[in-house]
Amino acid sequence: MIGILAFGSLVLRPGTFSLLNAGQYIVHAASITTTLLCCWFIHTYLKQSPLPNLSGFANAMFSIACGTVAVMVLACITALLIPHQYMFPENRFRFNYTDLPRRIITSFFASSICYVVYNNIDTSERLQHAQLENEQIKQAHLRAQLLSLQQQISPHFLFNSLSTLKTIATDSDTKNFVVQLSHVYRYLLSFNERQVSKLSEELAFIRSYLYILHQRFETALNVSIEVPEQYLNYLIPPLSIQLLIENAIKHNALSSEQPLDISICVNNKEMLVVSNTSRPKKVPAESTGLGLQNINDRFRLLFNEGIDINRTPESFTVTLPLKPYERYYH
Repeated sequence: MIGILAFGSLVLRPGTFSLLNAGQYIVHAASITTTLLCCWFIHTYLKQSPLPNLSGFANAMFSIACGTVAVMVLACITALLIPHQYMFPENRFRFNYTDLPRRIITSFFASSICYVVYNNIDTSERLQHAQLENEQIKQAHLRAQLLSLQQQISPHFLFNSLSTLKTIATDSDTKNFVVQLSHVYRYLLSFNERQVSKLSEELAFIRSYLYILHQRFETALNVSIEVPEQYLNYLIPPLSIQLLIENAIKHNALSSEQPLDISICVNNKEMLVVSNTSRPKKVPAESTGLGLQNINDRFRLLFNEGIDINRTPESFTVTLPLKPYERYYH
C-alpha cells in the first residue's frame, strides 16, 4: 500500500522525469514512504493500546492528530537536513502563513488515510478471528459434551424414574441420594445450553456430585471447599471442577487409611485452585489425555487465558482463571 501511494504521487506529479531531477524523485518517494510508515506505526500502537478514558471516536481522533503532528515534525526535519536542490519546489518548507495551512491539511489527510486503511484491515482481521474463535468454541463444547454425556438417556424417563425411586424409598439416606443424583443430572443437562456458569452454580453441583462420591468412597475421600462469597458470581466453564475431581480419583489410589485429599480455594490472584494429594495407582489408569486439554481449550477460547498445571511428587495442582460477570458480558 505504501509503495502504491508513493509511486502514484510521483506519476500524478506534473513535470517530466530526467536524470537531473532523479534525486528529487528519490527524496520525494522516501519522504512519502517514511511519512506513511510513521503514521502506520502510530495508529497501530494507539489501536492496540487505546487511552482508557477516551471513547472510540475520541481515540480515533487522537490517533489521527498524533499522526498529523508526526508528519509535520518529519517535514520540518526533512527541510532542515536535506539540501533544497534535492527537493521539489512545492515540498520545501517555507515557514509562512501560506505554506503552513497547506502542510497541516496534507498531513491530516495522510494520517486519516492511513488510519482508515489500518482500521479496515484491523476490523477485518478481528472479525475473522472472532469467527474462528466461535467455531473453536463450538468444537470444544461438543468435545466436552462427548466426554461428560456419553451415556445420556432420555431426561424425562430418568427424572420420572428418580421421582418414583424417591417415592418408594423408605429411608432418608436413600431419598437424599436420589435428590442429589437428580441435581447432578439436571446440571449436566443445562450444561448443553450454556458455555459458562456462575461459580456458585458450579459449586452447588459439585456438592451434590461429592455427596454421591462419598456414598461410594466414604472416608477415603476428603474434599474441602473454601471459596469466599465475593467470588460466587465469577464465571467458569461448566464441569471444569468436576473433571478435575474425576481425574484425581481416576489416577490416584485412595483408602480409609490413606485418603485422597482434594482442596478447592481461591488464591490471592483471584484464580480458582484445585489441588489433590499425589499417590499414583500402581497400575496406571487408561487415559486419552483429553480431559485437561479440553479444560485448557475452553478457558483459552472463552477467557483468553489458559490453565496452569503444577505437578510435584506430593501434589497435583491446577489453577483455573475466573472471570467477573460484568467483565465477561461487557
